Parts: sequence; structure tokens; C-alpha cells
Amino acid sequence: MFRDRVDAANQLAERLSGLKQLHPLILAIPRGGVPMGKVLAEELDGELNVVLVRKIPAPGNPEYAIGAVSEDGAIHVTENNAQRYGRQYIDRQAEAEQEVLRRRRESYTQVRPPIDPAGCVVVVVDDGSATGATMEVALQAVRQKGPDRLIAALGAAPPDAVERLQAVADEVVCLHVTPHFGAVGRFFRDFSQVSDDEVIALLSK
Repeated sequence: MFRDRVDAANQLAERLSGLKQLHPLILAIPRGGVPMGKVLAEELDGELNVVLVRKIPAPGNPEYAIGAVSEDGAIHVTENNAQRYGRQYIDRQAEAEQEVLRRRRESYTQVRPPIDPAGCVVVVVDDGSATGATMEVALQAVRQKGPDRLIAALGAAPPDAVERLQAVADEVVCLHVTPHFGAVGRFFRDFSQVSDDEVIALLSK
């Protein structure tokens, strides 16, 4: 169990220490990934920015992702989930999540404009992933922009999520991989919610 997100990020930084000479671009998934991204950027002599994606939550279970949507509007849902939950529900949720992404991009850009990842060594970081959906969409969004190398970094995830990410990233670094997963928060003693104000403060430093 990690003490908090900073503890997890310090452990990831040790695993990724070989990137320090390459000054990687650290793209954090808001909001929980941003405190971790700040630590990685400092420890690896990299630059911090964000990649904006949102999970599409299962009905009645907002923590469980049945898919995800990127800020360019790309919706990624497995065929099984599309049939189970229905296209109408998925499209409605995706539209609501995109509105959140639009507001975040507007506020985040005021303190830190987006950086083009083309030709960069990129690390996409999040605190964890129960299904891999959000991280997978983030990786796909970055991959389209032509990074030189693309790495996924997470605190915790189940084996099937890691396998899913390995198909998209050049490397996946996950500190805790366990089949009996549950929720991401169970791996952190302090898993306090990160606010938009905290994200803006971290990005402005």
C-alpha cells in the first residue's frame, strides 16, 4: 500500500530513472494523476503537462469505467459493454464527460498551454486503473501525435488492464499488478480527491 500519490510517484520515478537524461514529457491524467506527474517531472528532469480523457462510468457505479472519451470526441467502448449498456446511454454520458473536458482544457490552458508530444519521450501517468479504459484512450490520443517513445506509468492495475495497455504503449510500468483488484483507492492510505484548484496550482508552478 502506498502512503499517498506522492509516495507512488517517487517509486515510479525510481523505476523510470533511466529516462532522466532524456528529459521526458510527463502527461498526467487529471485529476489524480497530476500530483504524481509533478513528482515525476521533477525527479526525471522532465516537463509536466496533461492529457485530457474521462471515463464513461457504469450506471450506478461512477468509479467503474465501461469506456472512455478523449477531448477530441473519440469514444472507446468494448463491443460487450456497448451491447450491455446501450449506445444511447454511452453517447449521453460521453457528451457530458466531453463538456467536463472542455471546461478543464480552458482553465488549465490559462496556466499551462498544451505541448506537442511529437518526437518526445512521453510518460502518461495516473494513480491506477481498474479496467485500463481511461489510460488506453489517453495513450491512443498521444500515439496519434507521433511521440518517439510512449510509456504508461501507474500505481496499480489488474493483469488484464496491464495487458490491454501493453498493446498501445511501448512500455508499461505498474507498481502493483494483482488479479484481486477492487478499486484503485484500496492501494493508498491517503486517496483524497484532487480538486481542479489543486490541479491548476500544480500546473502553474
